[in-house]
Amino acid sequence: MQLACRFRLPALLCALAVLVCALVSHPYAEMGIADDGPYVLMAQHLARTGRIAYNGWAAPMLGWQLYLGAACINLFSFSFTAVRMSTLLVAMVTAGLLERTLVLAGINERSATLGTLAFVLSPLYLMLSVTYMSDIFGLLAVVTCTYGCLRALQASTDRTRIFWLCFAVGANGFFGTARQIAWLGVLVMVPSALYLLRERRRVLLAGAAVTLAGTLFIFACMQWLKHQPYSIPENLALHRWGGLRALSQFSHAILELPFLTLPIIVLFIPELLRDVRRSLKAVVVASTIYSLAGLLLLWGHAHVPTLLEPYLGDWVTKSDGYGSSLLGGEAPVLLSISSRTALTFASIGGLLGLIASVLPTRDGPPGHCNYQPIQWRQLCILLGPCAVAYTLLLIPRAASRDGIFDRYLLELLVIVLPCILWYYQEWVQPRLPSASILVISVTAIYSVVVVHNMFSFYRARVALAAEIRAADVPDTRVDNGWEYNFAVELRHSDHLNDPDIESPRDAYVPTPPLPAGTCNAFSNRMTPHLRPIYGVSFDPNACYGPAPFAPVHYTRWLASSPGTLYVVRYLPPVKP
Repeated sequence: MQLACRFRLPALLCALAVLVCALVSHPYAEMGIADDGPYVLMAQHLARTGRIAYNGWAAPMLGWQLYLGAACINLFSFSFTAVRMSTLLVAMVTAGLLERTLVLAGINERSATLGTLAFVLSPLYLMLSVTYMSDIFGLLAVVTCTYGCLRALQASTDRTRIFWLCFAVGANGFFGTARQIAWLGVLVMVPSALYLLRERRRVLLAGAAVTLAGTLFIFACMQWLKHQPYSIPENLALHRWGGLRALSQFSHAILELPFLTLPIIVLFIPELLRDVRRSLKAVVVASTIYSLAGLLLLWGHAHVPTLLEPYLGDWVTKSDGYGSSLLGGEAPVLLSISSRTALTFASIGGLLGLIASVLPTRDGPPGHCNYQPIQWRQLCILLGPCAVAYTLLLIPRAASRDGIFDRYLLELLVIVLPCILWYYQEWVQPRLPSASILVISVTAIYSVVVVHNMFSFYRARVALAAEIRAADVPDTRVDNGWEYNFAVELRHSDHLNDPDIESPRDAYVPTPPLPAGTCNAFSNRMTPHLRPIYGVSFDPNACYGPAPFAPVHYTRWLASSPGTLYVVRYLPPVKP
């Protein structure tokens, strides 16, 4: 065991687990997935010209992420898969570093390893690891900052403390250029660490100086981004009635959090059996939480089609992978009603167990209680303000028309994770039980399945587009989902026609309406070069019925039947 710790084998195991699960899922498809299509094309432009050029779809700065993607293009030639492999590399590094960070937070090696595996083998993390989205890149910035701050707090000399504070600021500043919200490390987490080190005057002065330098770097980057043509500004203002929508969106997030932490939260279920009175109190507390969340949903006029997990339903959904890409018809369902019911009860049960373990008893603190208030206080002071600041910055996004996606909770989850594991270790039992290995394994299998099914779905759309193109129908005449449409538009224009673009001021041009009777294409105003006469659909009878093209079938692991995509007509038939 000592040899394994010496060579950091647990961290290496976590990194390799991400690689193996990703490769088993066959994550390749030559088209954009969610937001990453325009990002991939930006990396291609950088590799070809040596400069960054935004194309009307990037609210994140992307920064070093683009250079890493461009390096992969120069090494392996351009393909969507080659660029996405840069994210997988970063995801592996993040997994290994997260394991070491949890150990630094006072969690034993076994629990830190299992906790990391539970997080990085979840469907949310694994799916984002094989796309070119900015979430994993931004997550690395948060993890490296946390690691540096913990090393600074535990260092034995002032010189070493200063070194690790410089590391935390430098790493967070650099890696945060991919996703600006990750700069909360410099702006909040490092000052929190300095507060804990305030009695060491030399460290405090040096840390304040380097934090100021990091803040100036962030300001310079934001000013640079502000003047880049076709970049999308992030609006932090609340519009009218935005507060109600924000409350509704946060209610969804509250209901979703136990589900997203399921491999860990489910380990608290046995706590319900320890004390009947505590369990009844936990039921009252949880019922209050869910009732308030439900009232906020109704108050915010949110449409709640079901009370079953997952609630947010962006990346982790009842369908395959990222969802249906807003194609016609109903996407095939992977998680049945019974499966979602079981997941919902498991999530609520875990939450009840966690609440029950927190409530006091007549016999004193629960569990074995090796409570160390100084370490717990340090962890809360270091991570708590960052979690609060991150949540506050989500409010404008929650109030916007787009709302909160489950991937926005990723950075928050990695802040909460060490707190949950530390609490379990100190108040429930010293190590995570062997049953957690089974839960994590089942989670990993499900993650591999949904990632495979997602890419299989996207490959089917690429195949269908090739079939239509072979019939001499140009891509501009086909609605193949918004991700594919964006790539088509960017082949005919240097930017998407987004009204949110502020520079240059005349970038947005109102899109002429489609011919009367045309089926609606998603974001048609952003793709003025597309005038579809055909569309891709799950339902062959959508719009004006089937077009003369063969359907494409795609494999769906753990599903009762394969998926099928059809081409349908978007224009009404011409009357003789």
